[in-house]
Amino acid sequence: MDQKPAERGASALHPAPNLSAAIRRARTEAAEHSEVVAEIRGAEMARLEMLAEAVKPVLAQVPESVDLFDAGLVPGDRPRFFLDMLAFVEMGRDRRTYHFIQDTRHGRVTLAESDKIDPMVETITAYIARRLVEREMAIASDGTVEQAARAYARGAATRVLSAAQANAAARPRPPRRFFFTALMFTIELLGAIVLFGLLAVVGYFAWQAGLHWWNLQSGG
Repeated sequence: MDQKPAERGASALHPAPNLSAAIRRARTEAAEHSEVVAEIRGAEMARLEMLAEAVKPVLAQVPESVDLFDAGLVPGDRPRFFLDMLAFVEMGRDRRTYHFIQDTRHGRVTLAESDKIDPMVETITAYIARRLVEREMAIASDGTVEQAARAYARGAATRVLSAAQANAAARPRPPRRFFFTALMFTIELLGAIVLFGLLAVVGYFAWQAGLHWWNLQSGG
């Protein structure tokens, strides 16, 4: 059935939605959003790179034997400039303010905020100095504990040796009977030799008597 003229006019004024066109518009909006996000991340990385370059001379003064700091830029949804395993710098919501953050046992703490590089470099320098001092104190504390343990061990060994010497000195010494002991040993040894000799002679005569008796019985 043909549509009425009024219905045909309404269809012409309000055409049916076109899904393909909507998909194209969505793709265009997504691409534009991605470009904006990429531009924002690029701007954040650029500002963090500027901060990293400003901090590099400070990190170069850290002794080579110290391995606390491993500075580097890490890209991502929130680009960050890490100083070590605990502290990093990221950009604020306005994409212009630096946030210097440290992880602690009680959560993350913001150490400094600024939209300028110089104040951030000063704060980072103070942080590096504090970490170095904490390291020195920890090493000194370990050395003190080790020295105390060694001193205690030496004292314990000395006390044990002194107690052993005191016990040896207090123990009564036996009289010197070396000659008497040697004489008694010699007498016992000679007695044993004589006893075994007598047993051998008795055994020999007993054997001869037995042999003679056997011959007599055999001859009879």
